[in-house]
Amino acid sequence: QVQLVESGGGLVQAGGSLRLSCAASGRTSNKYAMGWFRQAPGKERESVAAISWSGTATYVADSVKGRFTISRDNSKNTMYLQMNMLKPEDTAVYYCAAKYTSFVYTYYTPSYEYTNWGPGTQVTVSS
Repeated sequence: QVQLVESGGGLVQAGGSLRLSCAASGRTSNKYAMGWFRQAPGKERESVAAISWSGTATYVADSVKGRFTISRDNSKNTMYLQMNMLKPEDTAVYYCAAKYTSFVYTYYTPSYEYTNWGPGTQVTVSS
C-alpha cells in the first residue's frame, strides 16, 4: 500500500493561486498512476486531474482546463496541482489518489479505479 498526504490547501481570494502537494510513502517502489479529486458540500466527488506514472500523459477536467496544471516528481514521490485563477466554485475538499499499474503511460479518471486515498485538504475561495 502507498500512503498519501495532501498539503497546500487554504483560504484564497478569487483570482488567486494555490499549489497542492501530495506526498506518497510506503510501497513507492511500485509504479502508480495518480489523480486529484474534489468534493464540495452536497456534491459528488469529481475528478479534477490525473497523471500517468511516467508523467507524460495528463488529464484535466473541462471545468479547470487552462487554470489547473497537474505534475509529479517521482524522485520525490510527490504529485502537484497548480491552481491559478481560482473561482468560488473551486471550493471543495481536494483529495489525491493512487493506483498501482503496469501501464506507465496511462492515467485514470474514475474514482473507482483508485485504491489509495489521502485524507484531503480544504480549499476555500472567497468572492
